[in-house]
Amino acid sequence: MAQLPDGRALPGKLFIVEGIDGSGKSTQLDLLNKWLIGQGYCVAFSEWNSSPLVKETTKLGKKKQLLTPTSFSLIHAADLADRTERQILPALKAGAIVLADRYIYTAFARDVARGVSPTWVRKVYAFAVRPTVAFYFRVPLEESLRRILNGRPQLKFYEAGLDLGLSDDPQESFALFQKRILEEYEKMVDEFGLTVIDATLPLTEQQEMVREIIRPLLPGALRVQPSAWREVLAAEEVYGRYLDEVLPERSAP
Repeated sequence: MAQLPDGRALPGKLFIVEGIDGSGKSTQLDLLNKWLIGQGYCVAFSEWNSSPLVKETTKLGKKKQLLTPTSFSLIHAADLADRTERQILPALKAGAIVLADRYIYTAFARDVARGVSPTWVRKVYAFAVRPTVAFYFRVPLEESLRRILNGRPQLKFYEAGLDLGLSDDPQESFALFQKRILEEYEKMVDEFGLTVIDATLPLTEQQEMVREIIRPLLPGALRVQPSAWREVLAAEEVYGRYLDEVLPERSAP
């Protein structure tokens, strides 16, 4: 079960994914999301830096390059606090499964890589719910850079870490920034008991590992109302967002 900061258990399950850019964490979470829905579970999804509360502030700060490491950290903390209150906690209290694409460990890695105090940033996020399982998709820096730089024509200012003055060259700055982030993630594996997945393995093999880890934790999680159409399609592994688009009138539980 997920836990409140004071140790009280919540009925729902919180599964989160972490990793440097290019680790494939979002792809794996999307596959897990579709599988869980196909199995009949009630699933809520939450993504890093997606709260409307800070959207315009973040957009303006990035556009005018006004964000300092500390302001970046506080904006992201406000984002998670809002999503925790509006999305994550209500779903967990109802017994649902919550999937989070990046969580507090993203802040612990990126903010510290930008020079923020590790102790300070951990205190800022002391309000966060403790996840049931925190997956860390480990990928070598070289492979991460290959995946990102080969498919992205231009790196954005903050994405490349150009605000840190590591290098004037965006690609070199990005590589140095990602190296710092990777080092912080590796420190957290033992500190927070992150569950490591080898992100160089084939996608299907990674997904099977993820499912095997969470499967014993699923009993008791909230399920949607059973229906024959979902069971048939789930058996064929055809489920997820596609069903909601094709059969919207049947997508409600």
